[in-house]
Amino acid sequence: MAPAASYSDGLMRLRVFSDAANLADAAAEELAAWSRHDLAYPTIGLAGGNTPRLAYDRLRRLRLPWDRVHAWVTDERAVPLDHPESNSGMIRQTLFDHVPGSFHPVSWSEDAAAAAAAYENELTRFLPAGPGGMQPGLVVLGVGEDGHTASLFPETAALEETRRGFVANWVPHLAAWRLTATLPLLIAARRVVFLVSGRHKADIVAEVLEGDTDLPAAIVSRETRDPAWLLDRDAAAGLGAA
Repeated sequence: MAPAASYSDGLMRLRVFSDAANLADAAAEELAAWSRHDLAYPTIGLAGGNTPRLAYDRLRRLRLPWDRVHAWVTDERAVPLDHPESNSGMIRQTLFDHVPGSFHPVSWSEDAAAAAAAYENELTRFLPAGPGGMQPGLVVLGVGEDGHTASLFPETAALEETRRGFVANWVPHLAAWRLTATLPLLIAARRVVFLVSGRHKADIVAEVLEGDTDLPAAIVSRETRDPAWLLDRDAAAGLGAA
């Protein structure tokens, strides 16, 4: 497995792979390397979605110090754990039903705000404290075609949050509550890895990485300390360097 191309501007790493399968292999290796080398206390924030799911399927086949790993969910739908749309459920079924790591799913409640507050309290139990609050280790994110990441959708109230780490976010165009990590929590991560595949993501990837925009994904990528983008060739098709 070899990337089709690799770039760095000194602040961001970008790797482009021939297809989604090779992207998933590389993403699994990235997560495994993090857990092996963050010897004190590896924490990993995990996204939902098809591209991350492929990576988790690969990850469960690798040797990791699972007994030290704590994994959490970057965002969740307001549904029970056994619902087919639950990110926590997907992550558990794909990965943590097969490995002995500590996984912290989002508990469901009809009160989305209460569920988010309870999960934020859960995060304080295992995420180390940084200069401005909780400091995640490695965080996996995706990007939506509208530029959202986690469940931070453009023009939604959660983008204005400056103190909380995890909140309920009403998304008008979905007419639904989402529970999500906030910008302050994501930006505080020691490393953020974006996983994106598919030609339908090419335009938004180009806008986020090469445009002058304040879309949520662009804010996180620009302001976090160690951003990395792992793309397949289709998702990278709109980039000038690719």
